[in-house]
Amino acid sequence: MEHTSDTVYDGKLIHENSYPQRSAKYEEMEIDGCKIDFYDSRNKVIHEIKKSNKIESAHEWQVRYYIHILEKNGIKGVTGILEYPTLRRTQEVSFSEDDKLKIFEYEKEIISITENDICPPVICSKKCTQCSYYDFCYVEEIE
Repeated sequence: MEHTSDTVYDGKLIHENSYPQRSAKYEEMEIDGCKIDFYDSRNKVIHEIKKSNKIESAHEWQVRYYIHILEKNGIKGVTGILEYPTLRRTQEVSFSEDDKLKIFEYEKEIISITENDICPPVICSKKCTQCSYYDFCYVEEIE
């Protein structure tokens, strides 16, 4: 769904325009269905760029998940940096054993939801309107 999202497209423009020199130094990486904005393979650092004008816990968990995916694929010792060009701020993201356990719990919860025949109730949140998966939750189903 992300390829049809205006929000994702706006983020891509910020990604390309905020750090134009990066493409020569770092590489965008796709692994296990994840698309990492920039990965510095020499220093093992994920750079995730956010268009948001506020720092959110979900952004940190996204980077932690990317670190988890890289570890599952044999790349150890990875750290992350969240970059907020509109705020002119960066934030380091680490990954602990507790984080790994939480991700395993989140994955089990996601699998439980996706394997269930009954959809969970719709969450009527302002955040939902910005989500690239909005149509999945708010589509009219015909029986």
